[in-house]
Amino acid sequence: MEHPPFAVTVDLVVLTVRAGRLTVLLVERGEAPYAGELALPGGFVRLDEDLLAAARRELREETGVGDGVHLEQLATYGAPDRDPRMRTVSVAWLALAPDLPEPTAGTDAVAARFVAVDDLDLAALAFDHARILADGLERARAKLEYSPLATAFCDEEFTVAQLRAVYEAVWGHPLDPRNFHRKVTRTPGFLAETERTSTADGGRPARLYRRGTLEVLSPPLTRGDT
Repeated sequence: MEHPPFAVTVDLVVLTVRAGRLTVLLVERGEAPYAGELALPGGFVRLDEDLLAAARRELREETGVGDGVHLEQLATYGAPDRDPRMRTVSVAWLALAPDLPEPTAGTDAVAARFVAVDDLDLAALAFDHARILADGLERARAKLEYSPLATAFCDEEFTVAQLRAVYEAVWGHPLDPRNFHRKVTRTPGFLAETERTSTADGGRPARLYRRGTLEVLSPPLTRGDT
């Protein structure tokens, strides 16, 4: 039985918080199809590389973002008509990191920039990237409920107010400061205290924390109860 030719690609949902807003890394395509339109960074997997290596290479080549970004697999997308060039199956990756440097476009991207999620028209994205981005956003928002993932958006040391700002940016609504402080500081293993304080938030010095050893929040910190 003959099998039709197809290709494997990678696409990347890179999220960070800038100026208190959740942003996603997008590129402007320089080649057909969808030349001039916004898309997630990504491209074809080479014959001599595995999926993670391909994702890191595409991220570096198209945006200049370095290898220090943690990537995790999001989902696989294989609708027959997702790419007008040929049948492709894409493995999408999710990256979450503190404020990243300005990206530099390369290879087949003519521009790369961070765009605030709230300002973005998902329907304007190339290929099926609207669905991929929507899935990535929901994965990130859900993981904040049951894991300490929000600390990945923070510097190595951070205040509770800075951590709360991450939750507010990702979830898209304000949280009660006292209730949030009580929940995160009273959850064993969520945060690790340091001996240092910071005045970066204004007002009195606030204690600095690091990420603790906890991997799963139980009970979860749900979007509706904070």
